[in-house]
Amino acid sequence: MTGPLARVPGVPSRRRAPGQGSSRQGVTCPYCFTSVAPQRILFRCRGRSGRRQGCAPVLDEELAAYTGAAAGASLPPVFAASGRKGRANCPDCGLPTGNRACPQCHNPLPSAYVDSPGRIVALVGAKNAGKSTYIAVLLHELMNRVGTELDASLVACDDRTIERYKRDFARPLLEERRLLPTTASAATGPREPLVYLLTRTRRGRFSRARNDSLALVLFDTAGEDLRSREVTDLHLRYLEAADAIIFLVDPLELPGARTGVREPVPAARPGDPSQGRDPDSEPLNIIARVTDALRQRHGTRPGEPLPVPVAVALTKIDALRPGLLRQSALHRSRSGQGVLDLDDRDAVHEQVRALLHEWQAGQLDTYLGQQYADHALFGLSALGGVPEGERVGAGGVRPYRAEDPLLWLLHRFGMLDGVRPGGP
Repeated sequence: MTGPLARVPGVPSRRRAPGQGSSRQGVTCPYCFTSVAPQRILFRCRGRSGRRQGCAPVLDEELAAYTGAAAGASLPPVFAASGRKGRANCPDCGLPTGNRACPQCHNPLPSAYVDSPGRIVALVGAKNAGKSTYIAVLLHELMNRVGTELDASLVACDDRTIERYKRDFARPLLEERRLLPTTASAATGPREPLVYLLTRTRRGRFSRARNDSLALVLFDTAGEDLRSREVTDLHLRYLEAADAIIFLVDPLELPGARTGVREPVPAARPGDPSQGRDPDSEPLNIIARVTDALRQRHGTRPGEPLPVPVAVALTKIDALRPGLLRQSALHRSRSGQGVLDLDDRDAVHEQVRALLHEWQAGQLDTYLGQQYADHALFGLSALGGVPEGERVGAGGVRPYRAEDPLLWLLHRFGMLDGVRPGGP
C-alpha cells in the first residue's frame, strides 16, 4: 500500500539496524556524507587561548580541500582517539578537548549531532520551486508557532548553521522582506547543510514527561544540479545518504495547472528561463534522476519499491483560484493539536492526487506509487501570497501548511503521534 497510510518496517536511519551493512552507532558526516564508525571520529585540539598553552594552528589540508580555499582552514591539529568517548586528551599539548571532526573532510561534528539519533532530509525541486524560501519559513515556524504546538525546541548544532540561517534566509526574507535568490549550484562550492537538534517533551504513561531528541540535517539543491545524471553523481552525494526526501513542485510547471490558477500568472524572475519549457527541469524528470541515485544507494532493482519516505508538495497553492479550493481539504487549516491528524492527511493526499490527474500530471502520481513504498502528497504555501516584484507581498509572510511534509516525516521517524479524530 502506498500513500499517507503506508507503513514500511524499519524507516531508514542514519544509525542503521544490525545486519544492514554498518554499525548501529555509525554516523554520517552532514558535510561530506561519509559513513563513519564512532571509533574513527577524530578530535581537534582546543589550541591556544589567552594564557592557556595549546597547539598552534596549522593548515588543515583536508578541510581546505573541502572548502576549496585555505582561508579559515588554519586550525589546531586533529588527532585520533576513541570517538565513542565525548572527550580526549591532545597527544601533543595534553589538553582535553570535546571538539570532534570527520576523519574524511575534517569538518566539525557537533556533539548534539553525534550523540543523538539523526535524519538527513534532502529538499529537491526545479529552479523555480521556491526551496530557499520554503527552508526559511519552515525553520521559522518550527522555532515559533509549530514549535510551541509540539512542545518542541529547535536549536542549531553549530555556529555555521546559525550564521547561514541568519545571513541567507531569515534576514533577507523575514526581516527585510526581500525574495531570496535561487540556490547557487553545487559546482560553485561545497553545499553547507543546516544542522539542528529538535527536542520534544512528550507525556508517557502516568503523564510522566520525557524528552525525545532528533538531529535534523536539512539540505537544499540548486535546480541546475539536477539537470543531468552526471552532475547529480558529482555534486549531490547527499542524496545517497538521505533518510527522507521532500520534493517541491511548482504547480505552474505542470501541463494543465495554469487553467486553475489566478490570473495573471506571475512572470518569471529576471534571469530565469521560461517556466515549463525545459524538459530537464520538469518535475517528473527531476524525481526520476533522484530515484536513480537512491536505487544505487539501496541496490534495489527497477520496479522494486524504495524504502525512503518521500513527501511531494505542490508549492504556491495560494495561486489557485478560490473556487477550486472552496470544498477542498486544502482549504482547511491543521487542527494544531500537537499530533498528526491522519484523517486530514488522507484527505489532503487524495485532493492533491486528484489535482495532479486533472492537470495532466497523473503520470507523476503513478510513478511515485511504482517507485516508493511510502510517499505522501501535500499542498502548501511558504509566503501565503503573491510577491510584489522582488519583494514579499504587502501582507507579509503568511505561511499556509508549510510544516505539513516535515510533520509527516516526524511521524514516520517516531517523533510525532498519529490520531484519527473521526474513527477508532
